[in-house]
Amino acid sequence: MKWTDVHQIAIALYDTHPDTDPQYVRFTDLHQWVTELDGFSDDPNRSNEKILEAIQMAWMEEAE
Repeated sequence: MKWTDVHQIAIALYDTHPDTDPQYVRFTDLHQWVTELDGFSDDPNRSNEKILEAIQMAWMEEAE
């Protein structure tokens, strides 16, 4: 997975952290959790606030 795989990352986060409300996850924690996902192989320094926000929004949709 790369940072651009927003929906795939959101599904993986939902599966990995099922009891977490994504609305309240800090971007620092979100960044760490994404980089720790199995199959994530992108440069951790390539993320930015816009990407993290898109991942968080997709995760919130997945959680509904």
